Amino acid sequence: MVGKSERFILWFDEIGIEDIPLVGGKNASLGEMIRELSEKGINVPNGFAITSYAYRYFIKNANIEDKIREILSDLDTHNIRNLMERGRKIRELIENSELPRELEDAIINAYNEMGKRFGYGENPDVAVRSSATAEDLPDASFAGQQETFLNVRGAENVIKACKKCFASLFTDRAISYRVDKGFDHFNVYLSIGIQKMVRSDSASSGVAFSIDTESGFKDVVFITGSYGLGENIVQGKVNPDEFYVFKPTLKKGKRPIIGKKLGTKRIKMIYSECGNGTKNVETTEEERNKFCLSDDEILKLAEWVTIIEDHYSKREGRFKPMDVEWAKDGDGKNVGTGKLFIVQARPETVHSIRDKLVMRNYVLKERGRVLLEGQAVGDMIGQGEVNVIENAKDIRKFKKGQVLVTDMTDPDWEPIMKMAAAIVTNRGGRTCHAAIVSRELGIPCVIGTEKGTKILKTGQKVTVSCAEGEIGYIYDGLLKFEIEEINLDELPKTKTKIMMNVGIPEKAFFDGQIPNDGVGLAREEFIINSYIGIHPLALINYEKLKKRAKNNKKIAEVVEQIDKRTSAYKDKTQFFIDELARGIGRIAAAFYPNDVIVRFSDFKTNEYADLIGGFLYEPQESNPMIGWRGASRYYDENFKPAFGLECKAILKARNEFGLTNIKVMVPFCRTPEEGKKVIETMKEFGLVQGENGLEVYVMCEIPSNVILADKFAEIFDGFSIGSNDLTQLVLGLDRDSELVSHIYDERNDAVKKMIANVIKIARERG
Repeated sequence: MVGKSERFILWFDEIGIEDIPLVGGKNASLGEMIRELSEKGINVPNGFAITSYAYRYFIKNANIEDKIREILSDLDTHNIRNLMERGRKIRELIENSELPRELEDAIINAYNEMGKRFGYGENPDVAVRSSATAEDLPDASFAGQQETFLNVRGAENVIKACKKCFASLFTDRAISYRVDKGFDHFNVYLSIGIQKMVRSDSASSGVAFSIDTESGFKDVVFITGSYGLGENIVQGKVNPDEFYVFKPTLKKGKRPIIGKKLGTKRIKMIYSECGNGTKNVETTEEERNKFCLSDDEILKLAEWVTIIEDHYSKREGRFKPMDVEWAKDGDGKNVGTGKLFIVQARPETVHSIRDKLVMRNYVLKERGRVLLEGQAVGDMIGQGEVNVIENAKDIRKFKKGQVLVTDMTDPDWEPIMKMAAAIVTNRGGRTCHAAIVSRELGIPCVIGTEKGTKILKTGQKVTVSCAEGEIGYIYDGLLKFEIEEINLDELPKTKTKIMMNVGIPEKAFFDGQIPNDGVGLAREEFIINSYIGIHPLALINYEKLKKRAKNNKKIAEVVEQIDKRTSAYKDKTQFFIDELARGIGRIAAAFYPNDVIVRFSDFKTNEYADLIGGFLYEPQESNPMIGWRGASRYYDENFKPAFGLECKAILKARNEFGLTNIKVMVPFCRTPEEGKKVIETMKEFGLVQGENGLEVYVMCEIPSNVILADKFAEIFDGFSIGSNDLTQLVLGLDRDSELVSHIYDERNDAVKKMIANVIKIARERG
């Protein structure tokens, strides 16, 4: 019997990760999952691999190896025209060569047997996927460099697709990448996977990483998804939905979906009517305004990704984050089974090899006019002259050090991407091609700007900043910036516990990796402003506002804005609860299991009035700084229902997400009696002090908090000193007034005595 190494065909259930030299990384991983993880409930579509031996057999018996060597003899990958010409010649040579009859027969026989063996029927629809033998090594990602063909039916079409796959080992980007990474063109071989299609053309598909792709934070699963077949996400043609799931509490049986972001999802890839191939069509308004996965499906995918990561990490004997592609098999009624499937799994190749002990912090030293914004990839800053290139055939016009601006990228763009100072695209999510490659190359990239190619002009000088959180900004001009480098191993240990102030959830995964003892102050205001943007009472009274909108233009505008922001929600109050819970949850997850003290909202009336619909509910005060703010709002019947939404958000983060490291804090609590009223109001909404370990702190920022510290200590579990407000109230000044700002000093003896007193009482109370 012919040994494994000399067979043309190997079924997925015959191979494992040890067979990469025979079947490439992609196929070996599919076999590994089918053999080892099916019993853990993970669904993987079946099929077979055409081996690398078959590829070598073809090249040798078609007598084309010497011709390929001759074409490559004067290759210059830095000369784009030279690279494109040689790549085209080799691909044409391979595609026009005949497969040996015995190899073609073996492929056709396996395809026909596949339908019978797995119950897929005659002429099953399959994906024909390339799998290079050097693919997805720890320090090199070959993903996406070779071709994939979807919805291929019939033996003749399978053979055509296979020849195109073999030829794709010599795409321009593959040739260039091998040269850059030092791989010999004739030591990298191609295997092909023939895999049953998952009918995501009638459902959804996407990509999932077992770590955060931007920060490298290892305790989350990051999932992207869109309607239709998955190529649009990989190629960056759509801005997908995004989800984060926290792994530690997921493993405890909780439902920790700490991030959900609705993508535009303007198109989807479906089957062509002719029976072979695919096409893109526009999505419906309904599809764009709802998430492509249910919460149960998000959690199931996260569970599978975690199982896959654990399996490969155990096998390798070290932490091994994974990059996974998933698809849903139709709606389960009209098409397919409605089940989720994993269609690929490979090692993540950026953060898995990054030096964790060195932190580089890019800091913009000046501000400029914002020309454009989108999603930031990475945390770097780049700048240079814009070069707008619409089509890959024009990439030879690009010069090293320019800022590449285009609609989207695919692997054909890689020869110039590595020369770019920064990259800006109209389309794509954080798992698209542009995002993956820019991370690997260490180049700042802003994706999904939607109109970058229209607003930015060739020759214009810009600064591209990904160093300001989740949003990436393109500024006019070349702005000054610095790179701070910190060796975490050299940081001294401190006797004092260092807790951080955190308000921006998008930065939490970065901040949490700096040595710390938790979060001393997590502000709700940024989350409410940025994630929600709507006054909570406007959401509570949404149905009443809709009726009033018929006769009031201003209220009609409020309703329109609410509808736009909450399109995925029928229950508008749930939008507030979920968004606030996820913002808080993301911060708490980043610092888990260390304490995270979350301060209830401390907007002043003028700040609340700035939220959508806020003008309907907020009074005008002459001095909002010492007016209706903090604790006095929470038990007031006019605001109490809104405070109830905050309590429900905290409950969700603690109970549903399992983030019991969250403590809450009450700001601007003037009297002990007020403190008791707040505690009782919290109780009305299910947030009970002491229950499930919940601790309630109070801000010490009013002189009465210090003078009556012993009384407040009987009500609350701890103090947090708010020196800003305490200073202005002790010294009797408005810190926002320029006229008296020279007197404002937190080091004033009166302020220091106040702080010393409250510390003394707190210590006495233990």
